[in-house]
Amino acid sequence: MPLETYVEGVLAGEMKNDWPLEALKAQAILARTFVLKFVQEKESKYEGADISTDIEEAQAYDAAGINERIRQAVQETRGQVLVWEGELPYTWFHAHSGGKTTLAVPGLGWDQEEPGYTASVEGMEPEKADNSKDNEELLKAAKWEASFTPEAFVKACADQGKLITLGADSNLAIGQTGDGGRTVTLTVDGEEVNASELRIALGSTEMRSTLLDEFEMRDGKVYMSGRGYGHGVGMSQWGAYGMAQQGRTAVEIVTHYFADTELAKIW
Repeated sequence: MPLETYVEGVLAGEMKNDWPLEALKAQAILARTFVLKFVQEKESKYEGADISTDIEEAQAYDAAGINERIRQAVQETRGQVLVWEGELPYTWFHAHSGGKTTLAVPGLGWDQEEPGYTASVEGMEPEKADNSKDNEELLKAAKWEASFTPEAFVKACADQGKLITLGADSNLAIGQTGDGGRTVTLTVDGEEVNASELRIALGSTEMRSTLLDEFEMRDGKVYMSGRGYGHGVGMSQWGAYGMAQQGRTAVEIVTHYFADTELAKIW
């Protein structure tokens, strides 16, 4: 499959195909950069494949969602990638920053030196979307709440080697916070739990971010509320939507979220 055809499927999988064109173009640039970075540094778990449509190793993919708008976004950015100091960066993105993006170490639990291109910047998410359906999704992404059974929470902690017990009188608290107010650790009766690892273990569609406002026992369950959707690193997709609404270009969008980067057209 030609790489640009693959990028069309990724773009349709990662962003709604009726979103503002400049937002789609920004996502296409990041998707293309991701593919080349993957091919450069990693091997697909599928024999003979350069990369796959498996979300566990690559990006979302939806061939059925490809329409003329998707094709236009890919065609108008053909061959364009993001570059930092002559290298391809890791082009992370998320749905909604909750107001401000964060760095890779606190946001992703990144265990290497913080990349020079990650930045904590204004998320640029709009207060209102262009139509009622999108507006409903925007509001869901901006603020969330969730509750978990004690059994599910204890298991999620055990997944990162934290053996805790949980009772109705357990003391739950937000521990360390990092850049932008995101929670780095939570404490359960004094025992620290890594927040970004816990989010993956509990389910990232339930514990939508580590930008927490509340964490407590409520009615026999572990209750959380917070802002944003995703790890908060790199480009906010709703922020790209908002910037496109304001008339900003795809290049302006991607370089807002990734510091000291520029666009390169490599074919």
